Amino acid sequence: MKTFNGILHFRAVFWTAFAALFARTCNGDISYSVPEEMQKGTVFGNVAKDLGLSVKTLLDRKARIDVEGNGRRFCDLQGGELVIAEIIDREKLCGSKTSCALNYELVLENPLELHRIKLQIEDINDNSPRFPKSEIKLEIAESVIKGARFRLDEAHDADVGRNGIQTYSLEKNDYFTLAVNSQANGRKYSELVLDKELDRELHQEVTLLLTAIDGGSPQRSGTAVIRVTVLDANDNLPVFSETIYKASLPENAPVGTVVLTVSATDADEGANGEVTYELSHISDDELRLFSIDKNTGEIKVVGTIDYEDKYEYEFWVQAKDGAGLASDAKVEIEITDVNDNAPLIHIKSLNVPVPENVAPGTEVGIINVQDKDTGGNRQVRCAIQQNVPFKLNPSIKNYYTLVTTAELDRELVGDYNITITATDEGSPPLSSFKTISLSVSDVNDNPPVFEEQSYSAYVSENNKPGSSVCSVTARDPDWRQNGTVFYSLLPSEVNGVPLSSYLSINGDTGVIHAVRAFDYEQFRSFKVQVVARDNGSPPLSSNVTVSVFIKDENDNSPQILYPTPEGNSFMTEMVPKAALSGSLLSKVIAVDADSGQNAWLSYQIVKSTDPGLFTIGVHSGEIRAQRDISESDSMKQNLVISVKDNGQPSLSTTCAVYLLISDNLAEVPELKDMSYEENNSKLTSYLIIALVSVSTFFLTFIILIIAVRLCHRRKPRLLFDGAVAIPSAYLPPNYADVDGTGTLRSTYNYDAYMTTGSRTSDFKFVTSYNDNTLPSATTLEKSPGDSGGCIDFLGDGSRCSTLQKPPNNDWRLPPNQRPGPSGQHRFHTIQQRWTPYDKSRAGPLPEGAGVVAGTGPWPNPPTEAEQLQALMAGANAVSEATATMGPRYNAQYVPDYRQNVYIPGSTATLTANPQQPPQQALPPPQAMPPTDAPKAAQTPASKKKSTKKDKK
Repeated sequence: MKTFNGILHFRAVFWTAFAALFARTCNGDISYSVPEEMQKGTVFGNVAKDLGLSVKTLLDRKARIDVEGNGRRFCDLQGGELVIAEIIDREKLCGSKTSCALNYELVLENPLELHRIKLQIEDINDNSPRFPKSEIKLEIAESVIKGARFRLDEAHDADVGRNGIQTYSLEKNDYFTLAVNSQANGRKYSELVLDKELDRELHQEVTLLLTAIDGGSPQRSGTAVIRVTVLDANDNLPVFSETIYKASLPENAPVGTVVLTVSATDADEGANGEVTYELSHISDDELRLFSIDKNTGEIKVVGTIDYEDKYEYEFWVQAKDGAGLASDAKVEIEITDVNDNAPLIHIKSLNVPVPENVAPGTEVGIINVQDKDTGGNRQVRCAIQQNVPFKLNPSIKNYYTLVTTAELDRELVGDYNITITATDEGSPPLSSFKTISLSVSDVNDNPPVFEEQSYSAYVSENNKPGSSVCSVTARDPDWRQNGTVFYSLLPSEVNGVPLSSYLSINGDTGVIHAVRAFDYEQFRSFKVQVVARDNGSPPLSSNVTVSVFIKDENDNSPQILYPTPEGNSFMTEMVPKAALSGSLLSKVIAVDADSGQNAWLSYQIVKSTDPGLFTIGVHSGEIRAQRDISESDSMKQNLVISVKDNGQPSLSTTCAVYLLISDNLAEVPELKDMSYEENNSKLTSYLIIALVSVSTFFLTFIILIIAVRLCHRRKPRLLFDGAVAIPSAYLPPNYADVDGTGTLRSTYNYDAYMTTGSRTSDFKFVTSYNDNTLPSATTLEKSPGDSGGCIDFLGDGSRCSTLQKPPNNDWRLPPNQRPGPSGQHRFHTIQQRWTPYDKSRAGPLPEGAGVVAGTGPWPNPPTEAEQLQALMAGANAVSEATATMGPRYNAQYVPDYRQNVYIPGSTATLTANPQQPPQQALPPPQAMPPTDAPKAAQTPASKKKSTKKDKK
């Protein structure tokens, strides 16, 4: 068996080389010879080489092998080579036919080409001869003479040609020899020849062994046993009525149908004349389809006849008499086709998905339609019944191409279910249907579209940064990334400021947010362009305009234009004494930066010197006399006007209107000195420069004292006896000589005097005086139970003085002619003259000081040179006083002559640090820790500015 398999392998290789050598093309056909029984995967041809095409071209053109009908695919295409896809059994395919061929089609696309491939299946010796029966029985009369011939049953070999039966052999015996003969069709049969007359009395039965041998390599053989029974002689053979019987049978004939009846006669009588029939030289498949009645000779259908499987059958019928003599007749049955097969629709190629921008006429698929029937039953019509933008164009043979007929739009129709109908020409016609699902792929051909042509957003001013302003939405009917929309703001400017400083947009949701708070008074509306862009390639976009309107809120108080706000100027209206009731005296003019009802203003008098004397128009702001002016009315009338808007909540502001009931301005003595203030601006500049110089000198002095202190490492004990009634938050410490050296036994105070009507706190003159030196025991004390905020300076229980200190002319003297550095100096302002309700701001008077009335006249104002001289004299006094302290002086206790400055027309006092808490009684000098130097007090100009801010 191993040797046989090796020979088979050698034959397969040989036939492969033979097929490649003799491959030929004829009219576009390619023919190959392939031996049967080749192993799966064996290469037997190179299509690419035979067609002159490269392997890449075959792959690009989607080359494939197609089989008509439901035929089995015994070969396949791999990389340009033809290989065996399934083992081929020639005997099952073609039976006893000499020529056995398989037809295939090689299909190429783009463009569509069709090449027929013919495989000629070569027979190999893979079947052994086989006798119909393993035992052949013969009855021979003993009277038969020598040389008589007896035909034996033929052996059947499925192979053909040289691989078929070539000869027979008979086992060596005494009575018979074997004669091998050939028929006209080339088949060989054997005859048993009587070589010696039989003698029934010697041998009633003779047993022989018959062997059938084929011509293959290696040879195969089959055997049968011949049993010869010695009888009387039978000298007549059965004779058929016809040599060849032919019949036509429609396919799908029912089981039991009689195809034909064979008939044979035998001239013998008795048992020798009885003829029986049996089928010979028939394959196993044919035996499953046909049978014969051994007595009547009727051939019937016993299986399913299918024209598509086999359209003709050929076999032999043997007639045998009782003595064993036999003869043969040939039977040919032709199968007629019936339209029993509907067309079959095959999708050979389908390019899906189809881009929506393909041009009409584009090929998207290849359809193959086949019908197993023949003739008119095989003719097929193929069409699309639906109203779709596709059609079928007939191509080569039974191929159709599916092409587009119009432009596609995925946004309208994204998927097509195309039903293809194939109908044959049979009677009745048969049809089949095939549904193809085609999806249309998206192309970015639609820009985003906003839901509205324009958007309007209303935002209240003073909105919270980050709050939502509005939302825009754009739709893109494209798919996936082509339909994903991103939002952005088109760069622009609003009032010269980049738009990004005002608005931002969420790129995914389209929600517009405010970056900052809006102010209706700056701008009331603006427009912004929002860009919606998809994520396609290339991206498409569209714009929309968003109008943002700012809604007003009541966030601005009314602004008074007339009279000017208090602190900027001093404005007084003159009212004639003869003014009658209803006379227009003045008018308050105010505006509001808001709009609408938030800017509707109303006026009201909230405070007046004489409540029933004046009235104001609620909406006009006109101040009129409510009654006639009388002599008893006060000359100076002060009105506090409230201006209120109509917002929710409403905002208001107030102003003061000063009215003078007089016919002549000269009658008002308080206003005589008001014009002098205009000439003081230049003096103020000089004074500021002088104060800066003194402050610089003072800081230098502090640094020097600290350096001396670090050298001597001694802590001075300083006492202070405040002699001026100043706020407790600014009580300066006392300075005293605790070691008893006598170098520092007095306190220093300074009085500053200003001119009437001064509005810039300008120093006019400085005076100093000297009290008796206080002992160290007489330090600053506060009487227990004192709730008036006054301090016991003298130690005798008198705490506060109600008398004012008159101005002193010592400021005109040089520093060396004044009452010594141990004098007491303090500041006085003209405000002390205007102290209301008889309250006094002065401290204890120095010795010899007289009582000066609070309303007495002041001396003539000094010149500018005198004012500068006084300022420098005060600085020199400080320098002389500090020179006597030596290294024991602590810089933090330097007296500041700028600590108490009173503003005319006001009960307020400017101090260097109004936030300092009230100072408590000082501890004993030895327990007092060193503190930092006090900060420099404000200059008069800065005091004035801070006062204006406080009032605002």
